[in-house]
Amino acid sequence: MTKFAKRLKGMEKSAAIVRNIFNGMNDPEIISFGGGAPAKEGLPVDILREIANEVMRKESRGMEALQYGGVMGIKDLREFIARELLAPKGIDAKIENIMIGNGGLEGLYLLCRSLINPGDVILVESPTFVHAVEVFELIGAKCVACEMDDNGVIVENVEVNIKQYNPKIIYTIPTFHNPTGKTLSQARRKRMAALGSKYDVIILEDDPYSELRYSGEALKPIKAFDKSGHTVFANSFSKIFSPGTRLGYIVGNNEIMKHLFDVKTATNSHTSTLCQVLASEFFDRGYFPDHLKNLCDIHRRRRGVMMACLDKYFPEGTKHTYPDGGLFTWVDLPNKIDTTEMLEEAERDYKVSYLAGECFFTEGGGKGRNSMRISFGNVTTEKIKEGTERLGALAQSKIKQFSK
Repeated sequence: MTKFAKRLKGMEKSAAIVRNIFNGMNDPEIISFGGGAPAKEGLPVDILREIANEVMRKESRGMEALQYGGVMGIKDLREFIARELLAPKGIDAKIENIMIGNGGLEGLYLLCRSLINPGDVILVESPTFVHAVEVFELIGAKCVACEMDDNGVIVENVEVNIKQYNPKIIYTIPTFHNPTGKTLSQARRKRMAALGSKYDVIILEDDPYSELRYSGEALKPIKAFDKSGHTVFANSFSKIFSPGTRLGYIVGNNEIMKHLFDVKTATNSHTSTLCQVLASEFFDRGYFPDHLKNLCDIHRRRRGVMMACLDKYFPEGTKHTYPDGGLFTWVDLPNKIDTTEMLEEAERDYKVSYLAGECFFTEGGGKGRNSMRISFGNVTTEKIKEGTERLGALAQSKIKQFSK
């Protein structure tokens, strides 16, 4: 019998959850609120086809696109990131400090490969992004949860856990948090940056949703307040450009990027040059502002419909977040409903899917038992109405069972 690596045992739970996410997303019979994909209607298919026709010629960038590329990524894409995505947020980054990766997750993976030894602690939010937990557990890290409230992670609890567990990394999604949709307050962002400097610990700021803002005032990222280089900023083009191109980037100080360079070469040498060239041409030709506006308009409408439907169809006593952006809302059902147990029935009999809240809590203990993460991203308004009505009917039936 094949003897697999021990690290696979440590990630069994998170891997099973992520596996189910992708299974639910790809079943055409099910209305899936489980995945985190953006609206397919917003994908720039026609524009990219035209760009590809022009670029994929010998006299243009065809040779560059199909040849090996630089480890850090192509220059013009990194220049766009520094100028148009980071500088407006208050992050002053040289292109030497920006690496293009395979989606947002690879940046997390490369950083952990550089810093984490088996048994090292990573502080995470409670709840947190389960796919990131899968990466951390694959590397052999131990995740310790930090408490959250309506304003995001509680900095005082983070500091208590720093003193107790001496973590290597603090992982946070401060803007339109996955899974809750909450946003960390500006004051707490400043204090989080200060914690990195004070305790010589890396703050890993994951920021894939901040461009998808539909209401409220934009806040500066934690990295903008970093004075010592302890904050590493990770982002993705999956939500604002194309998930299928698998493009993301990570920003760190010189010492960190030196080691990420070496781990990247040992992992896959470089990210797809073809995808980078197409993305760079898309951004440099000025398509992004209108594209982003269209994305925000689509998702703003879907968010509004989702919020109204949750209020209309779900049982009395249900609570949910009202996110200013991103793709998710967090729903707390009346306490007696177990969303993990209910999921199989929802998919089998009601043909609707979600992610049970329990899977986002690394500490276990029944936390999130009556909660669920619902995405309104890649679901039309008609399907949102139909799916929430079905899901609400199932939840109502559970309430009636308990009252008998």
